[in-house]
Amino acid sequence: MLIEAYERLKDIGNASINVNESYKVAKGFFDSFTEIEQNTFKITASASINFLIDVEPRLSNNKNDLDILTLELVSDKVGQTGDVRDVLMIRSLQDWEIGISAKNNHRAVKHSRLSNGIDFGDKWLGVPCSKDYFEEINPIFNMLSDIKAKDKQTKWSSIENMHDVVYIPILNAFRKELLRLDKENPNIVAENLVQYLVGNQDFYKVIKGKNKVEVQAYNLHGTLNQSFNGIKPKFKIPPLKLPTRLIEIVYQQNSKTTLLVSLNEGWQISFRIHNASSRVEPSLKFDINLISAPYTLFTNHIFVANT
Repeated sequence: MLIEAYERLKDIGNASINVNESYKVAKGFFDSFTEIEQNTFKITASASINFLIDVEPRLSNNKNDLDILTLELVSDKVGQTGDVRDVLMIRSLQDWEIGISAKNNHRAVKHSRLSNGIDFGDKWLGVPCSKDYFEEINPIFNMLSDIKAKDKQTKWSSIENMHDVVYIPILNAFRKELLRLDKENPNIVAENLVQYLVGNQDFYKVIKGKNKVEVQAYNLHGTLNQSFNGIKPKFKIPPLKLPTRLIEIVYQQNSKTTLLVSLNEGWQISFRIHNASSRVEPSLKFDINLISAPYTLFTNHIFVANT
């Protein structure tokens, strides 16, 4: 996407690429694809960039020749702080930037771990978990540590009734603690949870599908879709409201692995717990997906031709 943005904007928007370490790694991966696969990615990226030019006038319009649009890839480490953007487009002279989160055929918003050494409240929400939470999860994770210590090759499938013995107690403790944190910190936890999972910076999410690309605009702070020197965007992107409270946390129907977290303003998020490795280890992973968002989430579908 970065290369296609550069090719499209270098002449009309005075663009340059910051060749950082993330760029070199990504280019290595891209070069490993077949020519057909590369062309598919290019067509998808090109369609997305054309749309972004329509909604972001600053991409193709500058103040003067010194007003350079810098394109760069973001380090994966930044995502740990809640910034989910993969590509940044920056005009330093205007103190302006927009970001893009690029996904290939999946809608997961985050993959986060739980263990007795991870304070998810502090890390995700800025509010530490209670002593009671750790006292509840410690026996389960200590059991897993003991199993691994005896034999590092032991597989999860060897744990009898694993869902009842491991998953459900951990999910119950997580559910109870998240509700407690929200009750004790009104108007903070719900908003911070969405910002940690969805993103704490405004951004466009580009999802590549089969023969189409979907562009979503997460305009949480109103920094997207701005006019420039009297030039207005071709489409209006409304602001997206953050939630202020949790409504409920329930198990997905007929599931022992997935919690559905419902918040006000139309947000709903699923948390599916699973073991990240086939071998037993004292940590578990969440596959977190956005089930629903406010009706004001701007979404545009662009159909692309086969290569």
